[in-house]
Amino acid sequence: MKHINIIDLNFQNVRESIGSFLIPTAKGPVLIESGPESTFPVLKEEIEKAGFGVSDIYAVLLTHIHFDHAGAAWKFAEAGARIYVHEAGLPHLANPEKLWNSAAQIYGEDMERLWGKMQPIAKEQLFAANDGDVIDFGDVQFTVIYTPGHAVHHNAYQLNDCIFTGDVAGCKIENGPVVPPCPPPDINIELWKQSIQKLKQADPSCLYLTHFARHDEPQQLLADLEKELDSWSGFIKPFYDAQVPTEEIIPKFMKFTSDSFKLKGLSEDEIKVYEYANPSWMSVNGLLRYWKLKEQGRI
Repeated sequence: MKHINIIDLNFQNVRESIGSFLIPTAKGPVLIESGPESTFPVLKEEIEKAGFGVSDIYAVLLTHIHFDHAGAAWKFAEAGARIYVHEAGLPHLANPEKLWNSAAQIYGEDMERLWGKMQPIAKEQLFAANDGDVIDFGDVQFTVIYTPGHAVHHNAYQLNDCIFTGDVAGCKIENGPVVPPCPPPDINIELWKQSIQKLKQADPSCLYLTHFARHDEPQQLLADLEKELDSWSGFIKPFYDAQVPTEEIIPKFMKFTSDSFKLKGLSEDEIKVYEYANPSWMSVNGLLRYWKLKEQGRI
């Protein structure tokens, strides 16, 4: 098994919120996840500590195109790297304007502070990674597992008996609970559960979560995540049915998640890390949209 460097991107000066993974291969070092462009200086420094330079990175495998996972991919493309992502994400990396403008409606003036910048990637450097594909780097091969539910363009990548899961296996910081990131617009609980089953059936010995690091009890983590998906979506459903305004739901949901963390023994500082990794307020709109589409028969 190749050595896997777990890189803490120190997002917003908070440890263990967003990670990237550096793996040496015969063709050159490969990154799983680029993180946002705002954390690129940290990633660059950590790559150099590992004995490489940014221009040495042969390829970047992105689980999906959300900024916390893919925002800095263009920096590596500029330096010559190949960028792999599910085919549904390719157009957004070639022309990120729509993606950026959509997010700007949510984050407003905080966009650049949180995420940095995002530039187009040349099409010849973008490569589709679709379900069942094997991406071969000589002595290292990754198998692509298409895992929608969190996003329609979401992949996981299997290396031997470990899987890099992006967001499909949720967020779990150290020994804290696993929770599902549910931002709009693609949340589909049924598809997500199908993706969880695909991960279970692969029977990995470990999972590498972007939020955060390695976890060695995959079956338990995935079973817990299914329960949390039901818990979170179930909490939102009565508010959707009653047509409660979103701004009234958000503080109630944030209290619901905070109380749950406290019941599981987390400190205020530990809850803060979870909030940076997976802002609970964002899941309100994602889950409201899920229930709306489900009611309309569109999912």
